[in-house]
Amino acid sequence: MKITEFLKHNYRHFNAAALIDAAEGYKTHLDEGGKMMVTLAGAMSTAELGISLAEMIRQDKVQIISCTGANLEEDVFNLVAHDYYERVPNYRELTPEQEQDLLERHMNRVTDTCIPEMEAMRRIENVILEEWVKADQNGEAFFPHEFFYKILLSGKLDASFQIDPKNSWLLEAAKKNLPIIVPGWEDSTLGNMFAGHVISGDVKNVHTVRTGIEYMMFLAEWYTVNATEESKVGFFQIGGGIAGDFPICVVPMLHQDLQRTNVPLWGYFCQISDSTTSYGSYSGAVPNEKITWGKLGMKTPKYIIESDATIVAPLIFAIILDQ
Repeated sequence: MKITEFLKHNYRHFNAAALIDAAEGYKTHLDEGGKMMVTLAGAMSTAELGISLAEMIRQDKVQIISCTGANLEEDVFNLVAHDYYERVPNYRELTPEQEQDLLERHMNRVTDTCIPEMEAMRRIENVILEEWVKADQNGEAFFPHEFFYKILLSGKLDASFQIDPKNSWLLEAAKKNLPIIVPGWEDSTLGNMFAGHVISGDVKNVHTVRTGIEYMMFLAEWYTVNATEESKVGFFQIGGGIAGDFPICVVPMLHQDLQRTNVPLWGYFCQISDSTTSYGSYSGAVPNEKITWGKLGMKTPKYIIESDATIVAPLIFAIILDQ
């Protein structure tokens, strides 16, 4: 039995039914000529969402991505250092002494998975620093994801690949030059490293890496060009936080601050989150709240799946890919 057949036969109620509805809504949106933004919060790259997301990109089911700086870099960390990662299934039981031991071995823990600093983070730092310095010396500036595209497409890392490269979503995005928005990139390992290299003088101009405000300006123009009544842009949000909060605001900004009232609202909305509905929580707000902010319309298809995105997102992608 295909995955899609299994899900549609068994997933009939509650969050399970919402999963099916959201997947079918995603397919309908694309079938009607729409485009889709996927936003990545949490540690989805370390959860190896690339296995399914890369295929979504290959099959043109995603037209633009917004992600945290952590998800941007951690897909590449996994690409070049997968064999050095360690799983800690009993992470809930670790003592402070065991956590200190991981630190002393330079193993940075994300829930049950430890990222090796030397094989992953420092290896990428050495390669990307060359691009930062080159751009700095040439008086050029690029977005964070553009620097990653440069190192991935240069071939410099090819010999270091430790997974099948078809499972790297960022490498697939680089091949298609897919637009990526990375709000708050400064809040990432390489963002911290870049700051250090500016402080130490290796990079002279802090603006060598372009900022979040410039990302919003880029997104404003991209959305204006790509969002039409015939081809609306949908919003598929994995997790909460800045990866989703930042880009969804482009629509009210275009309407209220730039008076581009002919630009349509987001044409589809789905959020997968384990942040339950609560007072004052944006990640836990029901989609209808976004109507009051000028992001979604009364008739916009809206879905919310209150569950673990590491489980839910690959299943939704499987339905969209007809697997």
